[in-house]
Amino acid sequence: MWKVGVVASVHTETPTARSIMIDVPGWGGNLAGQHLDLRLSAPDGYQAVRSYSVASAGPGERLELAVDRLPDGEVSPYLVDDLQVGDELEIRGPLGGWFVWRPEQTGPVQLIGGGSGIVPLMAMARAHAASGSTARFKLLYSVRSPHDVFFAEELASLASEHFEVTWVYTRSTPTAWPTPAGRLTPAVLEAATIPASENPAVFVCGPTGFVESVADWLVALGHPAASVKTERFGGK
Repeated sequence: MWKVGVVASVHTETPTARSIMIDVPGWGGNLAGQHLDLRLSAPDGYQAVRSYSVASAGPGERLELAVDRLPDGEVSPYLVDDLQVGDELEIRGPLGGWFVWRPEQTGPVQLIGGGSGIVPLMAMARAHAASGSTARFKLLYSVRSPHDVFFAEELASLASEHFEVTWVYTRSTPTAWPTPAGRLTPAVLEAATIPASENPAVFVCGPTGFVESVADWLVALGHPAASVKTERFGGK
């Protein structure tokens, strides 16, 4: 069933992305990692439907999306550049029950995100913190530059003995960063993630090429394929 949500606030995340808070009567909340369908309708009757991961988790009727603008996209340019507080959006969901983390899970968790693939992983990190879970969480976040980081301040605030973030900058780094910019490699992946011997649950999200490469490397490092859950995104 489609529900009508109202935009409560918007926030710039990067030069090409924004987060959007939406009040959706009847939403009822979602699990960390779930997604939704969003539908836009033009005055001439044309409709476009896209799926977006939800950045928030837990009960309630307010949810958060974070959207990166794709130059050739039909929907993302509108959401990033034109959407205003008070605008209405049609929402269907929450959807999906496989790429999710639940607070009752106590085993170690490795999150690996590429670019805007951080969105469902952020929901998991938030749920982990909100629940007071002591499960070991590690996040490996690969981004082009410091200017392309989603949720930068919040990720810094979440750092604790139970939540660790490792950054891979592929094009430019912060000033005085100890390692040069470069793409994620199998060696970096192995050094920065929870080893297969600890049997972590692994969640990987990002562009298709990134996700496929990382998943293959993880299996080569000894992680069972069944423990590596992946989510890809494409044009919006």
